[in-house]
Amino acid sequence: MDPLRKHFVSDAALPVELVLRNTKNLQAELPDHLHDWFEIIYVHNGAGSIFINHAFYEMEEGDLYLIPGNTIHKTMPDPDQPITSSALFFNGQLVQTSAAALKDAFSFLQCFETAKLNRSYKLELLPAERTRLEELLDELQEEFASKQPGYKQAIVLLLQTILLRMNRKINPGAQKHTHSESRPHWLQNALNDIDSHLVQDISLSTLASRAAVSPSYFSRMFKQLTGLNVMEYIIAKRIIYAKELLTETDGTVAEIAAACGFESLPHFYRMFKKFAGSTPARYKRNE
Repeated sequence: MDPLRKHFVSDAALPVELVLRNTKNLQAELPDHLHDWFEIIYVHNGAGSIFINHAFYEMEEGDLYLIPGNTIHKTMPDPDQPITSSALFFNGQLVQTSAAALKDAFSFLQCFETAKLNRSYKLELLPAERTRLEELLDELQEEFASKQPGYKQAIVLLLQTILLRMNRKINPGAQKHTHSESRPHWLQNALNDIDSHLVQDISLSTLASRAAVSPSYFSRMFKQLTGLNVMEYIIAKRIIYAKELLTETDGTVAEIAAACGFESLPHFYRMFKKFAGSTPARYKRNE
């Protein structure tokens, strides 16, 4: 199992996966941190915390998390109150076809873009919203299991219904959720520092010095709370940035490698293959 990329085994013609009402614990929770697909996590009950991109959230019953593709994240269940949650994974291209056919500017993925823009990935659902979402998830599971005629179309429609509701729910002006007070402030500052200086040379010793803690303590706490060591985290964020440049610009692979802070092209190729599962050129062609 690659600890950095989640692998999907769904039908290529229906790139959707649902893990319904799964109870997580520290032993069963695998350290999958990064994938291209979009993900929705809904908490049925239990407690724990989740790290998404740069911040920590305390997970509670009724919470919903919107995780855009290529976003580092890790769930940390409470050992005494294990989380039971549902996770819905899907390829973003799947849900956009109908809106394009209608020549409508509406995007089913806008809720993820808003979450990313606001750096706030958590939605708190009202009781009626929770009930309806749970019904839609149960319908999805039934379609996956029964495979009645038209089940693929039904799954896409149910997924789009969930996304439509999330788009109507999310508020661009909503207050941002900050990290838990139980976690050291220096860790949040370090995460923000990495984001601000991502393509520059930044070392463990520098981060530890700014946090006023020893490098060994910094490294241990960082790995414990994010699931990645410091250099893995920095490289993962650089590869995410490289993916954006590969799909959104005409820069050469060498130019993009340099723009993302990689000093050598061979190192960039090795890290891209490790974190993305393909070469930069192949990733650009497939997008």
